Order: sequence, then C-alpha cells, then structure tokens
Amino acid sequence: MFNSIINKIKKKPAYFFLAKLLAFLLLVFAIDYAVGNLLHYFYFKQKGGTEFRTTFSIDNTKADVLIFGSSRANHHYHPYIFEESLKMTYYNTGKDGSSIIYQYAVLQSVLKRYIPKLIILDIVNKEFIEDADTYDRIASLLPYYDSHPEMRRIIELKSRFEKYKLVSKIYPFNSAVLKIATGNTNSSKKRNPDIKGYIPLTRKWNQPLTEYVSTVTYRLDYKKIAFYEAFIRDCEKAGIQLFIFVSPYFGKVAHTDYSFIIADGIAQKYNIPFYDFSTDSLFTSQPSMFADIRHLNDDGAKLYSAKVADKVINHVKK
Repeated sequence: MFNSIINKIKKKPAYFFLAKLLAFLLLVFAIDYAVGNLLHYFYFKQKGGTEFRTTFSIDNTKADVLIFGSSRANHHYHPYIFEESLKMTYYNTGKDGSSIIYQYAVLQSVLKRYIPKLIILDIVNKEFIEDADTYDRIASLLPYYDSHPEMRRIIELKSRFEKYKLVSKIYPFNSAVLKIATGNTNSSKKRNPDIKGYIPLTRKWNQPLTEYVSTVTYRLDYKKIAFYEAFIRDCEKAGIQLFIFVSPYFGKVAHTDYSFIIADGIAQKYNIPFYDFSTDSLFTSQPSMFADIRHLNDDGAKLYSAKVADKVINHVKK
C-alpha cells in the first residue's frame, strides 16, 4: 500500500518534489526542536558567568536592594558596603555593554515576581545616544522570549523580523554556544568570580588625569529616553525608592554630558534623587582607585559605595 502511494507520487514530478520538500522541512523542524531544547536545557543549567547572572536577576533574586546598569554598575557597587550600611539584602543586575532598554526589560521581569525596597540605576555618558549596536545587544535576552511575555515587545525591537526568527528553537542560543559550554563548568566561576552579582576589578590605573573630548550634543535615541522615563514611572507606581547615580570616571571634561542633563531633568520631573559623581575630585585625584578610565577597581568601589550609601541614608532620613 505504502509503496504504491510512493510510486504514484514519483510518476508526478511536482508532487514528488513537494513530498521531498515536506520531508526535508519536517527533518529541519525536528533537528531545530531537538537541538534548541538541548541548548535551552544547558543554558538555564549554567553554574556561573554572564548568562547565569542574567537569569538569576530575571528569575531568582528577591533582594531588598537591586543595582541596575552596565559594566560600571557591575563593578562599582560593593555588596557588603550596602548590606552593612542599609541593613538590607543586595543583588547587582549590572551587565557589560547593556543599555537602559535591557535594564528596563529586566525590571519588568523583577516586578512580575516581587517588589524590591530600593533600586539604584547607574547611567553612563552618552546613555541616550543613537547607536545601532544597542539593538544588536538585545540578543542577550532572546532565551527569555518564550517564558517571559512581559519582555517580548522589548526583545522584538532587535529587528522587525525578530518574532519570526524566534519560531526557531535554536535561534535564541546560536551566538551563545561557547558561553553555554563554559557556563556549565566551574571554570566560569573561577574566571569571573562575582559577589552577589558584583564583579571586583583588582588592577590599578597609573596614568595621569587627562581631558577627554566629548561633543556638547549628539543624535539622541528617543526610545532610550522613553524607556528611562518608563523605568522611573514603574518604580514610582510600585512604591520602590529609586536613586539614579553617575559613578566616577577618571578624566576631565569641559562640559556636562548631554545624556546626564536630560536624565537629571527627567529625574527632577518625578522628584527622583539624581547624583553625579562622574568628575568628583575625591576619585579623580586618586588614579589608584581605578582599573581604567571608565571603571573603579575594588578599592575605589568600596569608597564610592560608602558615598552612595550615605546619600541614600541621608535622603531617607529627610
């Protein structure tokens, strides 16, 4: 019976082609499904590394104090200083190279699970600059698309075809295979040890203070500004005490960064405390507090974290 059906199909080349095409597509679908689910399993089984910290931030932490931001947040806010000063639990959700778009997505998943008592958002110079790389980096959130509907509209900003690409089970992980492999070994913990999400830097900068050039204005990404304002509104709506900080840089500037001016103005609109330590002389006079011109080392992070904790305590007392 089966052979007779095959023989009939072979006699009609168009049907035979369609049958082969269908068989091929079914094979591709089966492979995509099997490999994608295998990658999914090992992705969420990681023991350490960047993706592990992202997953922990999105799905697990219930700390009283959360730090949001890029690598500067990740390296500048020391957990023990905050826990000792504020008597609250702590986790650092900072991620290298991330933007306010990523940070807002993580906030949405956090708020779906619980309400932190206090959030510190660290912003960087040119935070709101128009930059296509920002949307490419949304790729780090692709593994959460199926399980986190609250993040989907943000993930779909990566490209207009993103929702169609995400039909594939492999696609969310196709750029993270090596990271998944290392993240499932103890080597990731040893290579980048973290303390409640915070990663200390130990090297010391030894170059003189120099002035770095920055344009007075630049092309703005108004979606980033909208996400920044939405971040503030959502914290306000949830009753979370929000503080916005600019942590220290090692350098002199001729003028305040354009994004800082915009961010400060929006913070004032919502009566949110905004503190700019970007050129604070306590830090710019001490190169040994830095790992490079953009990042404090562990010693600098402890000093800066104490200053931040004092600002928080003094504000709460008012």
